[in-house]
Amino acid sequence: MEQPLSVSLVGSLLPRRWHLLELSLPTAAENLALDQALWQQVTAAGWPDAVLRIWESPQVAVVLGRSSRADGEVHLAACRRHGVPVLRRPTGGAAVVLGPGCRVFSLFWSRSAAHLLPPTEVHRHVLLPLAEELTRVGPPVTLAGTSDLVCQGRKISGTSLRLSRDACWYHGTLLYDMELHWLDQLLKHPPREPEYRRRRPHRDFVACYPLPAEELDRVFRRTWGQVVPLRHWPLAETVRLVAQRYGSPRWNLGR
Repeated sequence: MEQPLSVSLVGSLLPRRWHLLELSLPTAAENLALDQALWQQVTAAGWPDAVLRIWESPQVAVVLGRSSRADGEVHLAACRRHGVPVLRRPTGGAAVVLGPGCRVFSLFWSRSAAHLLPPTEVHRHVLLPLAEELTRVGPPVTLAGTSDLVCQGRKISGTSLRLSRDACWYHGTLLYDMELHWLDQLLKHPPREPEYRRRRPHRDFVACYPLPAEELDRVFRRTWGQVVPLRHWPLAETVRLVAQRYGSPRWNLGR
């Protein structure tokens, strides 16, 4: 069931100021590695204590959730045939397809009480302000299921998170101009689905939100508070993570 918007849920859980990084690297593996490097930086060093990154994968890629079984969620033969990499993220949820026309927003913040809340409440704190901002400039958006944003009954955004006692990593996709045929070609029907999906195939369940990338980026920048530029990002750690994790079949596919 779709849930009505209520910004009264949004309180001190989220920082009021974010260091903004608008950076897309050449491959999906590099982009996933940079997200993890930022998480490690925020968790370990405590500075910057809040980062908002906006990015987009220039290549089509399938990204598994932390506990996903590749053969249970992905058409692996189709991925091989089309040269689509299959990667794994260290956050929960099912497999997703990234690529041109799919914006990704990643939030990292420390000194948070998020770990004291049920994950459903963390989702609401992050997503309700985003849904409200999208609705200000485009068609109405609501929160459905556990952590989806929907427009006219169809999913436009899915999210995932990782919580520790020291920090929160929250990221999500937002489809705006993606070739949605990739979802049916590359993904099997998910092993779990929200009630509102009603067994619909990907082509009938998912839609693109009718805003250009530049407008979406403006929405992201004003949704969660003040933003200031992030001057430095962890390049060396990103390179290391690509070499040791995101470039490794053992990590990505469990072999």
